[in-house]
Amino acid sequence: MSRFAAVAVLLLWGVGMWEPSALAQSSGVIRDIVVEGAQRVEPETIRSYLLLREGDIYNQVRVDRSLKKLFGTGLFADVTLERQGSQLVVRVVENPVINRIAFEGNRRIEDADLEKEVTLRPRVIYTRTKVQNDVQRLLGLYRARGRFAATVDPKVIQLEQNRVDLVFEINEGKATDVERIRFVGNREFSDSRLREEIRTKETRWWRFLTGEDTYDPDRLSFDRELLRRFYLNEGFADFQVLSLVAEMTPDREDFFITFTIDEGPRYELGEVTLSTNIKGLNVEDVADVVEIEQGDWYEADKVEKTVTDLTNEVGELGIAFIDVRPSIKRNREKKTIDIAFALNEGPRVFVERIDVSGNVRTEDKVIRREFRLVEGDPFNQSRLRRSRQRVQDLDYFEKVEVEQVPGSAPDKTVVEVDVQEKSTGSLSLGAGFSTTNGALAEVGIQESNLLGKGQKLSLSTTIAQRQSKIDLSFTEPYFLDREVAAGFDLFHSSTDLQDTQSHNTSLTGGALRVGYPITERLSQSWRQTVKQTEVTNVQSGASTFIKSQEGTTLLSELSHGLLYDRRDSKLSPTDGYFVRLANDLGGLGGDRHYLRNTLSAAKYIPIDDQVTLSVSGLVGHIYGIGEDVVLIDRFHGGGDDLRGFATAGIGPRDSSTKDALGGEWKYTASTQLSFPLGLPNEFGIKGRVFSDAGSVGAVSPKSSLIQDTGSLRLSVGFGVGWESPVGPIGVDFGFPILKEKFDQTESFRINFGTRF
Repeated sequence: MSRFAAVAVLLLWGVGMWEPSALAQSSGVIRDIVVEGAQRVEPETIRSYLLLREGDIYNQVRVDRSLKKLFGTGLFADVTLERQGSQLVVRVVENPVINRIAFEGNRRIEDADLEKEVTLRPRVIYTRTKVQNDVQRLLGLYRARGRFAATVDPKVIQLEQNRVDLVFEINEGKATDVERIRFVGNREFSDSRLREEIRTKETRWWRFLTGEDTYDPDRLSFDRELLRRFYLNEGFADFQVLSLVAEMTPDREDFFITFTIDEGPRYELGEVTLSTNIKGLNVEDVADVVEIEQGDWYEADKVEKTVTDLTNEVGELGIAFIDVRPSIKRNREKKTIDIAFALNEGPRVFVERIDVSGNVRTEDKVIRREFRLVEGDPFNQSRLRRSRQRVQDLDYFEKVEVEQVPGSAPDKTVVEVDVQEKSTGSLSLGAGFSTTNGALAEVGIQESNLLGKGQKLSLSTTIAQRQSKIDLSFTEPYFLDREVAAGFDLFHSSTDLQDTQSHNTSLTGGALRVGYPITERLSQSWRQTVKQTEVTNVQSGASTFIKSQEGTTLLSELSHGLLYDRRDSKLSPTDGYFVRLANDLGGLGGDRHYLRNTLSAAKYIPIDDQVTLSVSGLVGHIYGIGEDVVLIDRFHGGGDDLRGFATAGIGPRDSSTKDALGGEWKYTASTQLSFPLGLPNEFGIKGRVFSDAGSVGAVSPKSSLIQDTGSLRLSVGFGVGWESPVGPIGVDFGFPILKEKFDQTESFRINFGTRF
């Protein structure tokens, strides 16, 4: 074979390898390209997607590729390419345009939320692929809400001019509940105890309002973290969640959840040490704030709290830049953890700027004044955390996010605060019953963030069988832009005391008050009250001591208070203590003159998980200045502070009429143990056993007609407490052990109410 023939063969072979059927399928030249069926899309636009042009040789491979390219545009429901002689005919069926998107059958999720989830919109080209993708997105949204039985069926309604209405017909189905939660690998804690620590709950009839018994994958992920925190705070530093399996029941209506865990050993604290290389700082100066010690069970939260306390304490000593790092060393053989806290000088970073965003109604200064940092201050992570908590405690915002970002220089940082406001006004209606006041009804209106300035205004009225009152209150939390809470109160009340003291009283008056923190834990308050008191409807058979006080008097009282509070919660404390001192001076004007002093305190001791021992007490004394103390200013005992005895059931009493006269001194003491009753935690119901003691005594002038022993009274009992949405509610059974024969007892006591 000649060299020319060989080259020709190779060229022909290469062309065949590049387009195998090109020669076989090329049988003519395309003279014209005709487009049929186009309505909205220009024919030239369609021709631009073709890989063939007029004058090209017909090629089936390029025809097939052109077909795929036209389908890939998403503009057409159908496309055909056909050769007719020297013409290439392109026939298209355009996809319709969406005129409207609607949802039917959805009750649990609003249309607006569903619209955010779908990608299709009116005036967008309709395609089956996009519709199916949106169906899956809607199903995912319902599954996130625990509704795995939900179905979504898209319906297309044809309209003129190649338009369609797209309707998603939704069957939300029954919520997919969590039938059972079990744990594998737990030895130290029972399944029921671990179920209390996680957010997901087993389905029960009483959980119809919470939705926590529906299956939610995101909530389960959070439950893994809750379990980890729980075990870390119980000393199990090696704890792991090995697996989390959610299985649907055969009928696809419920889930079985299984946590497989590895508890690992429980660690005690070994050696706890402090060290520092900061010049001028001795570890002895801050050692007192370290509350963990050798022999305690390891608790991650306490270690973190110690880091915060050390940072704060060193900051109080004038050292601005501090970095506290705990070094943890496990000894798996001895099952101990040694912790070494190293106090080092931190990087010198200053706050360049604090940016606040998200507040539409609330003024910037209301947020900024809660910060423990200001522009120019040395940056302190502990103060930043405390600032965020203070803003959160305002209860003006659904969300408070505080982030530290780099500033304009390496030694500067910017604090970004992003808040999401919530409604701060409330209207409350209530009905209830208390042993002291009987059946009651209540109406109240309150605004906690008046005009976005952080001011508080409230008006409430209560009508009860034995007491009715109305109160108007206003508080400015930062009076004159200082951390001083100032406000006023106006009030009127009428009380029926016929059962205990054979008369009624009526109070009308007002007060001015200020309060301010001295330290983070110590606060002081002052209050000036002016009120008119009227004693009326004195029974004919009432005590002569009560009859002598019938009429109207005016009181001007200056009150002072000091509160040192280290409780972990003001509503339901489980740890810590408080001490409160109150002084009241009556007589700066008005008809009554006295000095009253009261000291109260309480200590809360966690005995075990959810078991708390509390010890509390009160002592008080009132002294008449140049006159005897009148009945309405004296102390009374019994009822809430001495269970087992009626309200005003102990203390001096008229021997002939049995009317309670009150006393000039008082003391009470109470010991109480609170514990769970085995009910689900979300009920907020606990049992308690208690012992109360106390006495009330001394009446001036003395009289042989007054029964007044001043002896100790003592009672024991048990009860149930409920942390309800409207505050603590309790039922107690008290039984007097030490009492006087003229005391009035009360074995059963209840206080509860309902808001709606």
